[in-house]
Amino acid sequence: MDIPRMGVPEKLADRMSMAEQHEYLRSKFSRRKALRTGAVTVGALAVGSVIGSGTASAAAPATPGLLGAGVTEGINGSMVAPMGRHLAFGGEADTQMRISWQTPAPVKRAFLRFGKAPWDLSHKVWADQRVLHTPSLVQNAPELDQYYIHASLHGLEPDTTYYYGVGHDGFDPASQQAISTLRTFRTAPARGWRGGKAYEPFTFTAFGDQGVSAHAAGNDNVILAQNPKFHLHAGDIAYADPMGQGQDADKVAFNAKTWDDFFVQTETVAATVPWMVAYGNHDLEAWYSPNGYGGENARFFLPTNGPDPRLVPGVYSFKYGNVGVISLDANDVSYEIPANLGLTAGKQTTWLDRKLRDFRADETVDFIVVFFHHCAFSTTHQHASDGGVRDAWVPLFEKYRVDLVINGHNHVYERTDAILGNKVSKAVPSGETVEPAKDGVVYVTAGAAGRSLYRFDAPDTYEGHEHRLDSVDTFHFDKGQVKVTETVEWSRVRYTGFSFIKVDVTPAAKGAKSAMKVTALAENGTQVDHYTIVRTAGESTHHH
Repeated sequence: MDIPRMGVPEKLADRMSMAEQHEYLRSKFSRRKALRTGAVTVGALAVGSVIGSGTASAAAPATPGLLGAGVTEGINGSMVAPMGRHLAFGGEADTQMRISWQTPAPVKRAFLRFGKAPWDLSHKVWADQRVLHTPSLVQNAPELDQYYIHASLHGLEPDTTYYYGVGHDGFDPASQQAISTLRTFRTAPARGWRGGKAYEPFTFTAFGDQGVSAHAAGNDNVILAQNPKFHLHAGDIAYADPMGQGQDADKVAFNAKTWDDFFVQTETVAATVPWMVAYGNHDLEAWYSPNGYGGENARFFLPTNGPDPRLVPGVYSFKYGNVGVISLDANDVSYEIPANLGLTAGKQTTWLDRKLRDFRADETVDFIVVFFHHCAFSTTHQHASDGGVRDAWVPLFEKYRVDLVINGHNHVYERTDAILGNKVSKAVPSGETVEPAKDGVVYVTAGAAGRSLYRFDAPDTYEGHEHRLDSVDTFHFDKGQVKVTETVEWSRVRYTGFSFIKVDVTPAAKGAKSAMKVTALAENGTQVDHYTIVRTAGESTHHH
């Protein structure tokens, strides 16, 4: 049967440009007639509730063969609306974008349309459908299939806003009924100095340990109001596995449908803001191979420029303007939760060393931001610090004077003074300016994105609520999950409340001072901490 595409018979549509198809539809049907005759196969009534909710999405399927023959037979694509759209940069953020989404049922021939205007979606890209099968993990639990769809775009123009819509046979985002499901994305500015001029100022945001809750959704809303160019999620994403030990035994509490709720919640931001994730201990789902990352490989489509995307898919880097960003997988080095300890046999750390060296030698990169899950420096009652992170990576952060390290794992906000050799190298009270090249490295724990909060044994101390202590008694995890007590002086700001950080980057022309202002915001938008990081722009530094 000749299935209409957007109301245009398929054989005809294949010979027409998008503009011609629009003209054909306009002359052929009024909206009312199209709905009455079903010529525009969008199922407008079926998806009306989705469209009306403000989180509308489009749906998509896969390259032929990824699904078993006949699996999509009998499903009317016009009754299936896409949901849970989320963006990610490719390894080159100025020319590459990945668009991901879900459908509640399998669909045929998923695709993405994009263009520079909502009425010009002339580029069409076929998408891949990844079916994630969750077996019956505990007695009498039903099996579950989830359908994740991904499209990859290359060769985009830098610093450009594109409109996009996602669809499949029976649902075309360019049709009149589905036009409200369109969203936008924007590529990063072109890499390089742009003729010696500074980049435009920009903002990005970050947090970890989100889960699905009213607080998580609240944080998302405040983040969207900051107009970030991208968002960093430092792991423990959805908490479908609330156990978090990376063990097969954790399956007794696992609920795969939590991921559906998470992506619907997150779509409010992630459909327009690249949502760059690192993987935490709760993201290790041991029953999905390989290495517990099979589920994440189905759900996310991250850059693959890390040391080994098959072993550690959440390790990658990208550049945005004058900032180089590195995502690490701390499950590979954690002493506290050792399920994947030693997974890369040191390959990730070797790659990190090389990547930091490359960024520092790159005169277009002023600031290096590293984010990952387990804390190098924190004082909470629950997890405090991970000695594995300290042993493997802190020496490299200090060697290359990383400008900002962002962690999750502890469900609080905490910030250190500048640290070198496990000690305070410069006090950094709120409002202070720090120069990592001479002052040392500041560590931020931003793990209060929405999951239940932890506590400190010392009092909270933050802007407008200062309770400064010269030292705090805490601990770190050593090899064999051993807790080692320590008294530290580097805990500068502690805030027990839902929060996230925003980073306002003000690039400078070569030779002048670039700045990165880090602000911690509570979920109601109240500022609880801020400090500024500065570096001389265009100074490549070589370390031996």
